[in-house]
Amino acid sequence: MQKKLGILGGGQLGRMLIQSATDFNIQMGILDSQLEAPASSLAKHFVQGDLLDEETVYAFGQDYDLISIEIEKVNTAALKRLEAEGKEVYPQAAIIELIQDKGKQKEFYRAQGFPTADFLLLANKEELLAQTDFLPAVQKLRRDGYDGKGVQVLRQESDLGKAFEAPSVLEKLVDIQQEIAVIVARSASGEIRTYPAVEMIFHPEANLVEYLFSPARIEENMAQKADQMAKDLIEKLGMVGLLAVEFFIDRSGNLLVNEVAPRPHNSGHQSIEGNVCSQFEQHLRAIYDWPLGDSQIQTPSILLNLLGEEGFHGPAKLEGLKEVLAISGVHLHLYGKEDCKPFRKMGHITVTDQNLERLMEKARFVKNTLKIRGLHRI
Repeated sequence: MQKKLGILGGGQLGRMLIQSATDFNIQMGILDSQLEAPASSLAKHFVQGDLLDEETVYAFGQDYDLISIEIEKVNTAALKRLEAEGKEVYPQAAIIELIQDKGKQKEFYRAQGFPTADFLLLANKEELLAQTDFLPAVQKLRRDGYDGKGVQVLRQESDLGKAFEAPSVLEKLVDIQQEIAVIVARSASGEIRTYPAVEMIFHPEANLVEYLFSPARIEENMAQKADQMAKDLIEKLGMVGLLAVEFFIDRSGNLLVNEVAPRPHNSGHQSIEGNVCSQFEQHLRAIYDWPLGDSQIQTPSILLNLLGEEGFHGPAKLEGLKEVLAISGVHLHLYGKEDCKPFRKMGHITVTDQNLERLMEKARFVKNTLKIRGLHRI
């Protein structure tokens, strides 16, 4: 019998982990604060509870042999207690704690020699007002920012009025040519495997990945450089599990580490159809210390995130579904979210085709045809 697996977080990542875990007869439990979380209807064991409450997380972990996460916003003190009692926690509690704080992340990159945008650590808005010479810059909350929240561009002094009051990282604004990501897995035995780099295109308003190309449209030497840097990062961390490494490529051709996520990630969803082994199966292989799967691309793919349409809210309604499902190579993944809000991630579509021109044509049609919106206007 496999070790019982407890996952902290029941969002769409937890949902897709469950879908992969069924192939291995893994007994999986989910802890999430929302009773109707996307993973709740699929989980054999589901507990509603606060992921940041130490006793709740500790009590949940008692029932499992192996504990992992699908979101970083969890109580690490409880995970450290569980580790001390012999539970396997992957990624390790100390690594989750480091990555929870964007300031500590940036200091780690600097200390370990990984190239990253120049930055300052600020305690409050008052400290920022004394750093006008550092503009233009990007201000990021040190904790709890996600999906574009807690991030803003400050180009000039007139922008300082909207600065965050909380502790933050102020990064020099990078003149970005492309944004890419590499997902890397490391098993408890130390085996490491990477996925070929993907290219991310962001929604101009929501600061969310709108669509993604696999493989990334970059030179081979840049792909190799990103691949090696991702391997070095997970090795330096000594982390077990899956690490998504986001990079900037600037206009001078420099490769800079932006941020990392110690879990399955939006930049790997296309791997379900596009790669030999999906990122979700790879995460399971890594934390169970099984041989890592073949991460190579089977077919070029484009991922499109299905975001709630602006101006609508309420029960979700899909438009254009029949038209896009009539196309070969279109794969729909809905996340079980009933309530639709502007820019909320409601699902994703992966489009596959060996012919790149045909792939782009299909993706454009899907993007223009499939809409998801709430029934009510805002």
